[in-house]
Amino acid sequence: MVFCIQLTPHANIRYREAQLTLGQAELQCLLQGLGLHCPVTPAVIGGVSFLTFEADTLTDAQLSALSRHSTALMICERLGDMLRPLEKDAHAYLTEDLAEVLKYKGKTSAVFTRMMLNCAHAASDFFDSEAPLTVLDPMCGKGTTCFVALQQGMNAAGVDVDRRDLKEAADYFERHLQFHRLKHKLDQGSRTVRKHAVPEAIYTIADTKEHFREGDTRSLALYLADTGLTGELMKKTPAHLIVSDLPYGVQHAPQEGRRTESFTQLMKRVLPSWHAALKPGGALALSFNTLTLKKSALIELLTEAGFTPLTEAPYDDFQHFVEQAVTRDFVVARRS
Repeated sequence: MVFCIQLTPHANIRYREAQLTLGQAELQCLLQGLGLHCPVTPAVIGGVSFLTFEADTLTDAQLSALSRHSTALMICERLGDMLRPLEKDAHAYLTEDLAEVLKYKGKTSAVFTRMMLNCAHAASDFFDSEAPLTVLDPMCGKGTTCFVALQQGMNAAGVDVDRRDLKEAADYFERHLQFHRLKHKLDQGSRTVRKHAVPEAIYTIADTKEHFREGDTRSLALYLADTGLTGELMKKTPAHLIVSDLPYGVQHAPQEGRRTESFTQLMKRVLPSWHAALKPGGALALSFNTLTLKKSALIELLTEAGFTPLTEAPYDDFQHFVEQAVTRDFVVARRS
C-alpha cells in the first residue's frame, strides 16, 4: 500500500523552504522507530506537497505514532488516482495554543521543537511506551520545549539561569491554566544543590477535573539554576528525553566560573551533567547554529560525555537556513 502525508504549509517562508527536506527526515525517523524500513519519497498530488511511503499496512498504533509528525496535516492511503483519508490521532492532551501564544524575540518555532522531540522520541527505547514520558530542557528559556511536551501529554522539566525568563514562563503558564480553567496545584520551594540554593516551582495539572481527582496528572517543574546542576536536580526523576535549542551566540555568561565561557567550554562543562539527567535508553536532541558551533565539535563533545550520537541517515542532516546569522542544525544522541 502507498501512504501519503500532506504537509501543513508553514507561515515562516524560510522554514517553509526547508520543510519538505526536514519533514522527510522526520518521517523517516518515525518509520525507523516503528521498525518500518521503507524509503520516503516527496510527491506533488493535485498541486499539494505530500510525503509518500509504501508499507504492507499500518496498525492503529503505527498510525497514531505517525500522527505525531510535526507538519502532518492529513494522512491518506493512495488508491490509484484516489486518496482515502485515515483517522489521524491529534495527541492533544492540552490545547495547541499553549506553545504558540507566548511570543518573544529568539523564540524557537513550536513546530520545529515538536520535530526535535519526535526525532529524539523515535531514537529512544521509549517510543512504544504507553506511560507518560518526561521531557527535559536544560536551557529552557521561556519554556517552549516544556509547553510542547505538556501539550502532547508528557511531563516536562526546565532549567534556566535567567530569573526573568523563568518568571515569564511561569506567569504565562498560570494565565493559560486559568484561561482554560484547568485544575492544578503549584508547589514552590527551594533545595540546596552543591551549596547553591535552587528555587523550584512544580505544577501538577490534568486535562480534566475528573482526571485530576483520580490522580491521572502531568507535571511541569521549573528550576532556577545553572544548567551544570541539572544532573543533581533530576537525580530522583531522570528524563526519558532531552530536547533543547542551544544559544546561537559564541559566548555564555558564567555561573560557576569567574570568567566568560566560550560555547565549547560551556558544553564541555555541562554535558556530563545532562548525561546524568537522562535515563539509560533515553535520547537527546540539540539544535545549534552551525556558524558558531561546528557539528563535528558538538558530536565530539557528546561522545566524550558518554552519549552515542546518531550520525547515519535519517539522523545525519537537519541543516537549514534561518536568517543571515543563523544556519540551524540539530544532533540526536542516545544514552546507552
